[in-house]
Amino acid sequence: MKQYTDLHLHSTWSDGIHSPADLVAMAAARGMRAIAISDHDSVDGIDEALEAGARLAVEVVPAVELSVEYGRFRDVHLLGYFIDHRDVALSAKLAEFRRRRDERGHAIIDRINRRLARQGKEGLSHDDVQALAGGALGRPHIAQALVARGYARNVQHAFEDYLIPCNVPKKYFPMEEALAEIGRVKGIAVLAHPQSITRDRGAVRDMIRELAGRGLDGLEAFNNMCYDDDMIFFEGLAASLNLVITGGSDFHGIEDDVEIGTGRGGLAVAYRLVEAMKRRRDEKHSLAPGRSPEFPIKP
Repeated sequence: MKQYTDLHLHSTWSDGIHSPADLVAMAAARGMRAIAISDHDSVDGIDEALEAGARLAVEVVPAVELSVEYGRFRDVHLLGYFIDHRDVALSAKLAEFRRRRDERGHAIIDRINRRLARQGKEGLSHDDVQALAGGALGRPHIAQALVARGYARNVQHAFEDYLIPCNVPKKYFPMEEALAEIGRVKGIAVLAHPQSITRDRGAVRDMIRELAGRGLDGLEAFNNMCYDDDMIFFEGLAASLNLVITGGSDFHGIEDDVEIGTGRGGLAVAYRLVEAMKRRRDEKHSLAPGRSPEFPIKP
């Protein structure tokens, strides 16, 4: 039986370059049992993924990734798993954040175009970049456009020469609001790549302890940013706080060295982690085992 999963993937509905159905097909080709489409501030690709998953025998976990702020920390990423992605209030809230995300993307393009003008180069077309996005406009889509124009050698070069110097700050969910919203739609909340928040282990440990008392359910202990000692540290911390652990590649499709299911080659996330996440969800929301919410394919 297939035993591996990838619980952190991005599609064209946020800042990935592959459609949800394509991500499912890629996972099926790799013999994976389950995946999570966890787009930034968007659940619009989940039904497409569920339909493809039913056809290709890949379990799809409905998920979302929120950019949040907590205390002095900005751009902390919070994953919500097993959410009711068809909840109307959630969709409205995410739509507002996507609107702000699109505005940010267009503001970045304007800044880049001013930089290009100073270099004597033709600017990027907003419509062309939006067409690359498919859904929400993200910085990787702008990077793709820069590479396509020959203004950058690759995506990393595009970020270094244009996107980072021309950045516009994000808007963030307050952490308390994000945790409450994930709980309201019957999901579990997992802190994504926690070592990216700060390399000060004492500070991140204290933060996670606080969040565990405020509704946090798990840590993404296995990810592309982790070294072996990071994984050991976060596994131990999760165990001490009764948090579940998850893992994923954070695949967008623009990376040269990241693949679904294996990340940079050393990632292997066992399906038993999904089973533990389901138990946590059932306990948190008082669902009888085996009676979890279902998301039938829409006609």
